[in-house]
Parts: sequence; C-alpha cells; structure tokens
Amino acid sequence: MTAPASVPGAETNGRDDILAGATSLGIELGSTRIKACLIGQDATKVLATGSHEWSNRFENDIWTYALDDVWSGVREAFAALIADAQARHGARPETFAAIGISGMMHGYLAVDATGELLVPFRTWRNTNTATAAAELSDLFGVNIPLRWSIAHLHQAVLDAEPHVPEIDFVTTLAGYVHWRLTGRRVLGVGDASGMFPIDAATGDYDADMLTSYGRRMGDSVPFDVRSIFPEVLSAGQAAGRLTAAGASLLDPTGRLAPDIPLCPPEGDAGTGMVATNSVAPRTGNVSAGTSIFAMVVLEGPLKSTHEELDLVTTPSGDPVAMVHCNNGASELAAWAGMFVRFAAAAGRPIENDEAFDVLFREALAGKPDADGVLVYNHAAGEPVVGFTAGRPLMVRTPDSDLSLATFARAQLYGVFGTLA
Repeated sequence: MTAPASVPGAETNGRDDILAGATSLGIELGSTRIKACLIGQDATKVLATGSHEWSNRFENDIWTYALDDVWSGVREAFAALIADAQARHGARPETFAAIGISGMMHGYLAVDATGELLVPFRTWRNTNTATAAAELSDLFGVNIPLRWSIAHLHQAVLDAEPHVPEIDFVTTLAGYVHWRLTGRRVLGVGDASGMFPIDAATGDYDADMLTSYGRRMGDSVPFDVRSIFPEVLSAGQAAGRLTAAGASLLDPTGRLAPDIPLCPPEGDAGTGMVATNSVAPRTGNVSAGTSIFAMVVLEGPLKSTHEELDLVTTPSGDPVAMVHCNNGASELAAWAGMFVRFAAAAGRPIENDEAFDVLFREALAGKPDADGVLVYNHAAGEPVVGFTAGRPLMVRTPDSDLSLATFARAQLYGVFGTLA
C-alpha cells in the first residue's frame, strides 16, 4: 500500500497502525444502526468510526430486515469508517490485522443448499413461536424463549411450512454475515447460546437435548439440528479468513485486501458484556436499545427453571442469566423523531442526537412520579408480560402536568418499566 501524503494534525500513531495494517475492524448490526469501529494496537483508543441507520419492517405479520439492506448498510458503514480514517489520520485502511462481526441475536435465517434465503429473515422481535417454545421448554426442562432460533425452527416444523425440507443451514444475523465473508458456518458460543442451549462443560450445544429433540421429531424432518446449525467456537479461536468475494461485499471499490483473519461472530449481548467489562462471574450489565435486557454472569448453574430467565453465555462460555424485554427505546425514539420533524417544520432543524440530549436533560427536571403521566412502550409483543402484539400508548389524568419534563421522564420510565 502506498503511503499518502502527510496531513497536518494527523494522529501519528493511528496513521502508523493503519499503514502497517495493525488495526482491528469491528462491525455490529444492531436493531437501528449498523456500526463500524476501528482500533489500533492501543485498544483503548478508537481510530475511526462509521455507521448507517436502518429499521426493521413489519411485513406479513413478521418483523424482518431485507438482506439487500444488510449489505448496503454494511457497505455504507464501512465506507464512512474509511472516510473518517482518511480525515483523521491521512491514511486509507486497505487491510486489517483482524475483523469481527456481531449482530442482534436469535431469530431465524434459513438458507437452502445453494445459499439462497428460503423465507424472509425472522428477527428476535417476533412472538409467533409460543407453541414451539412451550413444547421445547417442556422437552428440555429449561426455559426456551420465543425469540430463540430453535423455537423459530420448531414452529416452522409444527406449521408444516413448505420451506422446511429445503433447509441446509440456519443461523443468526452475525453468523450469516460472517459466513458470506469467510465461507465458514461458525458462531461464537455467546451467540450460539441464543440459538440452542449450551452445555457449559463442553462449550457446545447440549448433546442430551439434541438427542431428545431428534427423538421427538423422528422422521418428520430430513435433518438433525447439529447438521444445520453453525459450529460453535469460543473467543480466541480461529473462525476463518476474509475471501475475495467477502472483501468485495465490504468494499466494492476493490481496495480491501482479502485473507484477513476473523474472530468468531458474536451476538450484541456478548459485545455489551465485553464493552462494560462484565464477563467475570458475579458481574452484570444492562443493555438498553431497541430491546432492553439485564445480564448477570453466574458462578454456577441455576438450581431450577425460571420462565423469566434465559440461560446464555459469555463469549468465552461462562453461564449467564438474562432477563430480556422486547421493548426498550423504540417508542422513545419514535417520539424523538417526531420532535426532530417538528423542529424542521418550524424552520429550526436539529439532529436526532440533539433531540435525545434535550429529552434526557428535561427528564432530570421532571417530577419523580412524572405527575401521573404513564407510558407503555410496547411497540412489539412482550413475552415477559404476556403481550402477543404491541400497542404503545401514553395516558395521564386530566390534572397531570403534561410538560416536556414529565413527558420525557415518563418515557424513560417506560423504557425500563418492564425490565424492572
């Protein structure tokens, strides 16, 4: 790679790392934003970032994202990161020491033997798997949430969906992107634990439960789950290298070099645990986004099954108890978007981040009880409280103080209410 001319004020260490290919690229596909982040040899300093906003769609009673949107969004986030690196360091990244992919967990991406998607991507947000989840929870003796991949697969089998006999591979969003970049059908153990229960002793899918499911299904399906689910890997294991085809998916300009190693693809819960340094036993964190969930790393297995608790793992395989709520900040974001539009219509446009900043500051001035203003933020079904569909609403008594401060505080209470 030819070194570009020096740029005044460029950060020398970052520039050197970029030119030497001594950087690591992370791409996360979240529910509302695809983010790209570049770090150098000093992992505490971010060298460049890029992002792309997107949103799920509710089509034919299914929450989904189009695969075309996946790749256009990834490319836009990557291009924005490249531009940011050039602006800040005067150097264009053309190779990396490592790449990692993460994304929203669970859901259902099923492809056939030619690699074609059989049905639209079914995200974690769907709640049409209650029958399957109940059957599997009873069969396995552990809680199987509605959003888990095995629940989606089993529901498709129960509904005799025509695509089931054609299934060759089922994975998560991070697993799908990683597969297209490397050709490897693998998944980090944390993300895999949201597809099927993991045996903490082996760091792999629970063999006894796989056997139980195979016996339960008999000859009704032409596959066993292990054969169509990704291979499970732990943090630090080799997970493949970027192919030439994969490089072109990230960078259509052709300047990105192939043969870059990738780590196991992980779920957004795992990246949240790492980012908050909550991966050791007796640590925990709360992640608030489109969904909201609390995670506590356990010292040992739970003594009994709890319907509200999902058992997942850290990226290294330690057991984690998760309380997950489908509805987090979506309703708050919808209101923020309306205020952004109001400002634009008034001739004083503001950015989304500015709207959130105003709302959060106003919330601090609101009365502790929000003066009787109540917000129910259920934009989608909420299994934790037994809702099969979302109907967000705001209610108040006639004498409530409907100020921006009480409204904003009530919205924040709504974000955390179900989890609390």
